[in-house]
Amino acid sequence: MSLHITQIKSEIGEKPAQRNTLRSLGLKHVGHTVVKEDSPSVRGYLRAVRHLVTVEEN
Repeated sequence: MSLHITQIKSEIGEKPAQRNTLRSLGLKHVGHTVVKEDSPSVRGYLRAVRHLVTVEEN
């Protein structure tokens, strides 16, 4: 299963750890979408920045 992850809010004003998490996911700017394989580590990243992204499961 794959996850389509889209950044919907800016990282400006967020904690450095959350900004680094977005970079680890490969997100660079608002509106950017990446496709990642579903895994526990990716789910953990998403939980940390759930207020900044949307996720669609495919």
